Amino acid sequence: MSAPLKALDGAPDLTALMADLGAGASRAARTLALAPGEQKDAALAAMAAAIRANAKEILAANAEDVAEAKAGGMSSAFVDRLALNEARIKAMADGIDVVRAIPDPVGIVTESWTRPNGMTIERVRVPLGVVGVIFESRPNVAADAGALCLKSGNAVILRGGSDSFRSCRAIHQCLVEGLRKAELPEQSISLVPTRDRAAVGLMLGGLNGAIDVIVPRGGKNLVARVQDEARVPVFAHLEGVNHVYVDKAASPDMAKTVVLNAKMRRPGVCGAAETLLIDKAAANTQLKPLVTMLLDAGCEVRGDADIQRADARVKPVSDEDWATEYEDAIISAKLVNGLDDAIAHIERYGSHHTDAIVTEDAKAAEKFLNEVDSAIVLHNASTQFADGGEFGFGAEIGIATGKFHARGPVGAEQLTSFKYRVHGTGQTRP
Repeated sequence: MSAPLKALDGAPDLTALMADLGAGASRAARTLALAPGEQKDAALAAMAAAIRANAKEILAANAEDVAEAKAGGMSSAFVDRLALNEARIKAMADGIDVVRAIPDPVGIVTESWTRPNGMTIERVRVPLGVVGVIFESRPNVAADAGALCLKSGNAVILRGGSDSFRSCRAIHQCLVEGLRKAELPEQSISLVPTRDRAAVGLMLGGLNGAIDVIVPRGGKNLVARVQDEARVPVFAHLEGVNHVYVDKAASPDMAKTVVLNAKMRRPGVCGAAETLLIDKAAANTQLKPLVTMLLDAGCEVRGDADIQRADARVKPVSDEDWATEYEDAIISAKLVNGLDDAIAHIERYGSHHTDAIVTEDAKAAEKFLNEVDSAIVLHNASTQFADGGEFGFGAEIGIATGKFHARGPVGAEQLTSFKYRVHGTGQTRP
């Protein structure tokens, strides 16, 4: 392991520090854009190996972060997002290996055509340039973002939260070790070496044009600030108000399996279900079993009178609950008048992130998948599959709910743009 990065908390010239990071990332991006796939893959292999070899150091740094978070009164869901263990470190390294194994998106010709004048035009994938990633809690984002940006030929500037400061530094050192071994610029993956919150504002300003896109990963307050203040494009989702709709044609056993996993596998992730919608036509067979199952699993259920009659432990629901991302073991539940009512509820209260239907009716599933305007829609599967790794991307740098080219999980391919290459034989325009 190399020596730890010097923390520059309280540095008198943060603006100069951040400008230097931006300039270094820009220089590295020009090198990465032309780097052969074999060289990038060699760096990724070395990064994964370094993370495995330095697992004890990473865990020790993370233990300090977790202790500080607990002492500060952070919620159990927050601590779960922050905490690392041997399995999560292994998954981090394995994720880098999966990214390494996917095809290099840079230089791929996606379309080609010939004009009547004989000119050939190609649309080819190119890196975005420099990606700024601002994240909270989850230190594994440093590894995921670093790997994906490198694979797609982009430099990245990482700004982790103060809560994961030590963990991110330990992981970043492993990433830099991989870059060195592959003889790629160390500035290809930069970590902001200070907890000073003013660094975020400087990144949102673009660092003198160095940053081409910002990706925020964190809570609503962070994402809202980024979307409000950023002077460069943003790939983001503000909230994950996700729904599971249990249709009248749903298998009771499948409904229980999907709903329990969607809410309780990891309640704090952005793909967790926050609202359960049940078709009134299925209330006699589905309502009580689903509500009781959730309550028995330790999930607080909030509902109206119909839901409260199913189990005395159900708490009253408020209007605000329908639009709330709990990030905890809490779910709102409601009976709806069939598929159209479910879709209308999702359109009114949802966040266009991830929504699922459980049904054996193929036509109902098709209607739901076509009409629900979310980045990810699922049929008979848990909303917790809202993850780039589960999509085969190896990892994700985030999930975007906008309408730009990067929608849903943002992987290596989504971190590229395109340019046109035109081949002529001396043509001129009349």
